[in-house]
Amino acid sequence: MEIRDTPLAVAEAFAAAWNDYDADALAGLFVEDAEFVNVVGLWWHDREHIRQAPAYGFRKIFRHSHMKLGRTAVRELGADVAVVHAAWTLTGQESHENREAGKRRGVISFTVQRQAGGGWLAVSAHNTDRINGAETHIAAEGTLNPAYYGNQPDA
Repeated sequence: MEIRDTPLAVAEAFAAAWNDYDADALAGLFVEDAEFVNVVGLWWHDREHIRQAPAYGFRKIFRHSHMKLGRTAVRELGADVAVVHAAWTLTGQESHENREAGKRRGVISFTVQRQAGGGWLAVSAHNTDRINGAETHIAAEGTLNPAYYGNQPDA
């Protein structure tokens, strides 16, 4: 576990661990009883499960991927708690047919807490994909399809 000096450094270290395919380093950014919701709504309730999920992904899905952070925002909720948002792009994912998938975009949000030693760890994270032009999803026949109702979504 490596405690980070600033709230934003947690998001930056997440991307670095991703690009190193290092599930241990990624999980080490979280407190032991952290919560993490991934892009499809899978919900992990502790550091070990947060470690296991990307470890599998780095072997099967993301072994050639690269995550790049874009726009970030930090909102301090007090002296010891902050929310961090980071837009990301991901390239190099493999499809289930072992072909390279297209570029993905998303936003990951962390709730981070200052630790007793002064550094920061995530207590919660939520990752979501962004679909260009979509405002919501419509459930139909067991799938979710992006839908656009005419309002210009905020990028």
